[in-house]
This record gives sequence, C-alpha cells and structure tokens, in this order.
Amino acid sequence: MRHIQPPPAAPLMLELLRWISERARTYDETMAAWRTSAPRGLVFEDALGSGLLSCDASGGAVQVSLTRLGLAILAGRPLRVAILDDYFDTLHALPCFAKLAQFDVTIWNDHVEAVALLAQRLADVEVLVLIRERTRVGAPLLQRLPKLELISQRSVYPHIDVAACTRRGVIVSSDQHPGSPSYAAAELTWGLILAAMRQIPQQMRSLGAGTWQIGVGNTLRGKTLGIHGYGRIGSTVAGYGKAFGMQVRVWAREAARERAQANGYAIASSKSALYEQSDIVSLHLRLVEDTRGIVTAEDLARMRPSALLVNTSRAQLIAPGALEHALRAGRPGMAAIDVFEQEPLHDSNHPLLTMDNVVCTPHIGYVTRDEFEIQFSDVFDQIVAYGQGRPINVVNPEVLTRLK
Repeated sequence: MRHIQPPPAAPLMLELLRWISERARTYDETMAAWRTSAPRGLVFEDALGSGLLSCDASGGAVQVSLTRLGLAILAGRPLRVAILDDYFDTLHALPCFAKLAQFDVTIWNDHVEAVALLAQRLADVEVLVLIRERTRVGAPLLQRLPKLELISQRSVYPHIDVAACTRRGVIVSSDQHPGSPSYAAAELTWGLILAAMRQIPQQMRSLGAGTWQIGVGNTLRGKTLGIHGYGRIGSTVAGYGKAFGMQVRVWAREAARERAQANGYAIASSKSALYEQSDIVSLHLRLVEDTRGIVTAEDLARMRPSALLVNTSRAQLIAPGALEHALRAGRPGMAAIDVFEQEPLHDSNHPLLTMDNVVCTPHIGYVTRDEFEIQFSDVFDQIVAYGQGRPINVVNPEVLTRLK
C-alpha cells in the first residue's frame, strides 16, 4: 500500500479560498482584490489552474466560486482517492499521476475480493479508481461506502453495478476511447500467435533442460487468419496478419463485416466457416450478454487438428469447459490464452496450465507502461473534472440530476 498526500495549501491560497467562500464574488471584484500585488495575482492564477476555483468566463459579473476540490482544500481535508489492484506499484511513477497532485491518494497493490475488507479500506474514500475489471463493485459493497462519490475507470464496465451506483448517487465515469485501440493488447495477441505456432515457450524449456530441439513449428505466411470480432483491436490484428503475408478472413456483426470488407478483408460465409477454414482464429469481441458463450463446443470441434485458437479478449466468450474439452479431443490442436474465468488465477493445476499445446499469459494484454500512461491519463482527467464540478464520460448521467 502506498499513501501520497498533497502538500499543505499555502496560507495565501487558503486566504483566497476563504475570502471567496464568504459570499458570491464576481470576476471583476476578485481580480481587483487579488491583483493588487504580484504574489496575490499568482495565487489567483494558481487557484484557477489547479481547479480550486470555478469561473466560466473572464470579465464582468461572472461569478467565481469554489469547486468541490476547492471546498475540500479549504476544509483541510483533500478529496480522498483510492486506487485498487496496482499489482506492481506502477501508477504513482507515471507522468500522468501528477494530475492528482491536489488529491489524497492511497494505492493498494494487492487484490482483495472480500466485501468486508474492501469496505474497511474504502470507508473514507470519495473517489475510487478501478484498473479495468480486476475488482467487482456491486451493491453489497456500495451500500457500505456512504462517502463514495465517483468511480473512475476506462473502457467497459461489466464488473460495476451501475444501477446500484445510480441509486446511491455515485457517478461512474468511464472513457470508452472511440477510435483508440489498445495496441498493447494487439501486440500481445501477435506475440502469442508467434509463440504458439513456433513453440517458443516449449523450445525454451527444452533448451533449459539440456534437450535441444523438441519439434517442428509452423510458418504464418500463406496461412489463413480468422478474426472473430472486427473492432479496434481485431482490425489492428488483421493488419498484422496482412503484413505477415496471411490470408485474413473476418466474422463479426453485420456493420463490422461491412467495415472489414471496405478495408479489403475477406468475409467468411458464416461463423462456422470461419472456424472450419482458418489456421488461426483470434477472438476480439466485447463481453456482453449477447457474446457470453458465443464460441461453442461445436465451433471448436470444427477447427483443424493443426489450428490455433487465440483469446486475449475475455474467457467467458467461450462456453464453460469447452476449450479444455476441445484441446483434449485434438480440435483445435493448440491454444494461446491471456484471459481466464477466474482472475487472478493462482491454481497451477488449472487444465489450461497443464497442457503442452497451450501457451498462457496472466492477462497482460494491456499491461505496459505506455498503455497505462494512455489509460490512466484519461482516468485521472475524469477525477480532476469531477473535482472541478464538471464530470465527464459519465455512464449514468441520471445521477447528475439527482445531485443538483
């Protein structure tokens, strides 16, 4: 656990905040009172730049007021932020972390699922930061967090009970980053494809054991890459396949198939055909109710004994137990997996971890410093915007009406 407190507010800054809190102040009045000497002028500019003051325009009778963040600083109790599941204590060292300079931040590096312990840790927190779907936030936890005001994260949110948040007046901000794929996840997908097709982990283990080579791998050029789901990451992986000289085929929703075709990719005649005709099938679907279990045992049984199934999206896209059964049956002959139904996975006896024809990684698709900087810059922007009284990327906007 890491606790980072903001520096104490300077006396002159507190004087400015106290003065504005006494009654409504106009922009002109504030400028006249706080531009009388250089230090006071700088304090006013700092207060505006730090988001402690709200002023929609300059000049005239426009009102200057304290923001939520400014009120907290004046009260001597900065807004408290908790960040969960920062496994390797990475976030505080990112350049974007400077955006939280005015907040009291606690970073938890372990993973906790027990509601009672989470409630204890988060009892005094106004803002909760989630790293993707590592921790579930449901009604039982929310009802024990009376001070919580904002959940800030990025991308999809199946792990958050948004309805319960709305009932309790908790804003959920989650940037969906349209047009911005996770290149880190796409790159890991390609890394897993290369690792599985060339048996890289197995060859490394063999070499370390003094056995030299253990088998013959497969070349990608000329083979068929099936992309199931043509969104931001799927389209990027399709481009990698094209660069490697592969024949790329796509199956997805109708609108996505049209985009893929416009981008020059072949469209499979059906989902069944994609699995039957591909040497590699890579899953790139969001996990929603309609896609849960969308890859069936029948789909996997159609794959070739020499084929590879790659999943860097979500484990629940595949019917429970279907992949393990299919691999034992020999169709497909290989799998490369970055996601699991239960995460973090600590069971070394999990079937997928015990198979020689499976390459597994611990959900690291998006886990790079570069990707974290991109993602958490957005997450921290949402916190700052809330502190300034203008929440952004709000998933449950109805809660804003209730809070007015």
